[in-house]
Formats: sequence, structure tokens, C-alpha cells
Amino acid sequence: MAVRQARILFAVQRYRAVPLGAADSAELQRFFDENPEYFVIVTGQGPHPSEATDEIDRALPDGWAFTKKWVMGFVDEADSMVGMAEVVSDLLKRRVWHIGLFIVATRLHGSGIGQLLYGNLERWAHGQGAHWMRLGVVEGNTRAERFWQRCGFVDVRKRVGVQMGARTHTIRVMVKPLDGGSLEEYLALVARDSPDAS
Repeated sequence: MAVRQARILFAVQRYRAVPLGAADSAELQRFFDENPEYFVIVTGQGPHPSEATDEIDRALPDGWAFTKKWVMGFVDEADSMVGMAEVVSDLLKRRVWHIGLFIVATRLHGSGIGQLLYGNLERWAHGQGAHWMRLGVVEGNTRAERFWQRCGFVDVRKRVGVQMGARTHTIRVMVKPLDGGSLEEYLALVARDSPDAS
């Protein structure tokens, strides 16, 4: 507990965000196994036995500039994991931060905990220099689509024919400005996300 206490990234109410590494892979795997909905929707099957290790160790695509990748767990006062996120700073361009994964325990869906945790993650990222938050959400994953829209994200483009496990998806690339920037400014910065980009 004391070791984890020293690693807190941010805290809100009774929850803390802590970075996860190789030593935490078993705990993250338990969380994935107990909350398989995301994996079933996106890949057509539950998390595989090395899902957590792969998530922690996964490298970004070759040629993608970035500063740091965090895999973080959200834990409650009992030190039990209630959610997780993968966040990448300065992806493609400086001050563009990317949310690769954000999962809240199924039992907490509809409780407001997801928005509470994301809101504080966003504030933490902004304090670290983020001007833009970016993510991709699977079209048809209605709960996730509505969640990110409620959080203030807007579409910039769609990527069609993205293979994820046994399924092929259309991905909605979404962006949220944190400093009042316009979508035009964002797309001038990150041409890859332009609607007409290949």
C-alpha cells in the first residue's frame, strides 16, 4: 500500500490513479477477466490470458512520435482496481494526448464514476501540458460512443475496415480541445486525422 501511495498520479474523492508496470500485470489481468465486455464487443471474445502483459508491454507503431505511454489503474480506498486507462502523451505532435483504452468496472456503469475518473484524468493531462485529447471509439459500441460525446469529444474522421481480433470495425476518431482551439487548428496540426486522409 505504501509503495502504491507513493506512485499516485492523481486522486479524486476515494479513488486514486496509479501507474501500472510488469509487477501489476496479474492484478490488471484479474480486472480484465472480471470485466470482459469491452473485449467481447471489440474483438468478439473475452480477454486472452496475456492481455494485461501485452497491454503493459505493447509498443506504439513504428514511426509514431510520442513522449510517454502510461498504463494506469484506478483504485478505491480498499486498493481494489475499479478501472484502467492507457494514455500516450505527445502522440504524433506535441501537446496531443491519446487515450488508447479506458475501462471502468461493469458494476459501476451508469454510476457517474467513469465521467469522474475521466474528468480528473483530463485535468491531470492538461496540467502535464496536453492541449488536445484524442481517441478512437468503435462505431456501434453505443455506450462508449455516448460516453465520449458526453465528455465533450467530437468526430474528426472515420477509419473503415480496422481489424480487431475476429471483428472488423469502423473507428470514429474523436478529439477534444482543452485550451479553446478549433478543429481546424487541430487538423492543421495532425493531418493524419483529416476526414480526407488516406
